[in-house]
Amino acid sequence: MTLASRLATVDERIAAAARAVGRDEAGITRIVVTKFHPASLVRELYALGVRDIGENRGQELIAKRKELADLDGLRWNFIGQLQSKKAKGVRAAADAVHSLDRDKLVTALEVPGEDPLDVLVQINLTDDPARGGVAPDAIEALAERVESAESLRLRGVMAVAPLDEPAVPAFERLAGYAERVRAISPDATWISAGMSHDFAEAIAHGATHLRIGSAITGPRPPQV
Repeated sequence: MTLASRLATVDERIAAAARAVGRDEAGITRIVVTKFHPASLVRELYALGVRDIGENRGQELIAKRKELADLDGLRWNFIGQLQSKKAKGVRAAADAVHSLDRDKLVTALEVPGEDPLDVLVQINLTDDPARGGVAPDAIEALAERVESAESLRLRGVMAVAPLDEPAVPAFERLAGYAERVRAISPDATWISAGMSHDFAEAIAHGATHLRIGSAITGPRPPQV
């Protein structure tokens, strides 16, 4: 399959999944994850109409955004685990950071006087504290901290479904956590959830932003 045909197939599946639960596909943003792929692939995706790109690594995000600065309207979403020491560089290159999961990152991303950066609170849906994401019992405290940051705009929540349980119950929990965040910030309506293998289940539970990689881009190139 070509890149164009894979993209079209995924978009058809997104539309079908939305229709199946009575949702309008226009309310769902498809983010194409291009981790390890060259900037040339992003340029091809742009020519096919893609406007939202996701990157997992700060260095790669910064380099690609610089190389593709001529592409008007391209939105860069940082979706990987973020180290505090790299936060300023990511802030400068990203249009949205989906993986804010601790108070230290709020401090690192906050730049008073700058235009607000869209951020999402990442929630850990597992019992493993080593996994990325804030623990459910600390959601409100972190959301309130983001709300108080002058140059951050709380957009909603993000999570990755655990590998050792079905996606549906995990996304059900995430929908409940999203409600808790909206109680603090009514405009925080984004739910960033769902990847190549589980985006239909995420759509059924309210996902507004899907992070889809290999189903569109094909296998990642080998790393040297």
